[in-house]
Amino acid sequence: MDPIRENQQLLTRRTLLGRSARGLGALALASMLPRGLAAAPASTGANGLPGLPHFAPRAKRVIYLFMSGGPSHIDLFDYKPALREIHGIELPESIRQGQRLTTMTSGQTTFPCVAPMFDFQRHGQHGTWVSELLPYTARIVDDITIVKSMNTEAINHDPAITFINTGNQQPGKPSLGAWLSYGLGTMNRDLPDYVVMISRGSGNLQALYARLWASGFLPSKHQGVKFRSGGDPVLYLGNPPGIDATTRRHMLDGIAAINEARYEETGDAEIHDRIAQYEMAYRMQSSVPDLMDLSDEPESVFDLYGPDARKPGTFASNCILARRLAERDVRFIQLFHRGWDGHGNLPREIRGQCKDTDQAAAALVMDLKQRGLLDDTLVICGGEFGRTIYSQGTLTKDNHGRDHHGRCFHTWLAGAGIKRGFEYGETDDFCYNIVKDPVHIRDLNATILNQLGIDHERFTYPYQGLDQKLTGVEEAHVVKGILA
Repeated sequence: MDPIRENQQLLTRRTLLGRSARGLGALALASMLPRGLAAAPASTGANGLPGLPHFAPRAKRVIYLFMSGGPSHIDLFDYKPALREIHGIELPESIRQGQRLTTMTSGQTTFPCVAPMFDFQRHGQHGTWVSELLPYTARIVDDITIVKSMNTEAINHDPAITFINTGNQQPGKPSLGAWLSYGLGTMNRDLPDYVVMISRGSGNLQALYARLWASGFLPSKHQGVKFRSGGDPVLYLGNPPGIDATTRRHMLDGIAAINEARYEETGDAEIHDRIAQYEMAYRMQSSVPDLMDLSDEPESVFDLYGPDARKPGTFASNCILARRLAERDVRFIQLFHRGWDGHGNLPREIRGQCKDTDQAAAALVMDLKQRGLLDDTLVICGGEFGRTIYSQGTLTKDNHGRDHHGRCFHTWLAGAGIKRGFEYGETDDFCYNIVKDPVHIRDLNATILNQLGIDHERFTYPYQGLDQKLTGVEEAHVVKGILA
């Protein structure tokens, strides 16, 4: 077929699609406009997929505290008194089993063990071992489940953090928050379904890329919106000088009409996503400043979250904002805290990281609980992998470093149908291999979906000839052992 005739046929198809979609397009546009310009009221779970949730959910929303860099499970939760006796001995080959090493330790000829570097005590009704570095988390152990048998195939930061956030080590797949926005829709039409905030610790800072909260092949309106701590919380949200709200409204109405005409011509669904994003930005001009203004928080809240709670951009301040977002029914709230990549400097840096996060993370659980929000808010706290029992480099008085370790690490969860005061999974005597109840990161994601009423096997999106899933094509299981 010659190109001119092919183009004419395409135009004919587009015209047909446009005319067929005109009525639906007008309805869709009306639902995106402000209340003053359209009669579409807000509704819980609006614009989600038909048939979702698959069953009654325990959680309405998720707060994910992501400790970027790989916290050392050995020095925080996975304690065994016998570990003190192995300091300095060579890690037995029967334990190491020729497992994959990073380039940072692949050249080592010896692998001397490093005992936990800090004191541990038992806490709570079940006598949970908790490091001295986490005195505030120790106070909430009766409200959380600690999974000690998390595992992943990735041993380097970028593929590992991509894997746990998107279900695949390769970039390009939708993030967990985008999947939830797509499947369950919005509960608050004035704020994004998925909000990301980043705080910075004093340790080695691994890069965080926007693709970690991107929508991948899902419609772009489901991507996470990053809130900043300084200046405008969201870039380009405010009106430029000389533009007032009325002018902005007229401009958006004009752009929406042009986009709607273009949609009628092409049938491109992404055009409606673009209109929706413009309208969301307009509504956020009033909703975001109100959210970010902490002046109405009582002094007791700042005391609860710690001395950094008044400093914008800190983990503590972001935790308060996370609770405020939860109160406003934002679906997925993700706090990344950078700096957990401790190697030779791990003993010093992990102290600082725990000081930055321990009080605020525990305060968030307590705050949600006392406000009645913990029952339907799933809180998750963990990183992309753990740390090795053996020393990275020669073990000396001044070097007790640890390398990356994906074979076992910890994550804790609270609220929304998760068992309270519980530990799940078990590692060997060297905290190197899992000996009981392994939980792959795909299993964690399947469990998160389950608590939101979603069967991960039935939650798919057609792309590149496959029914794509957050949990991928490999086997994944809901971790029923941690569910109340």
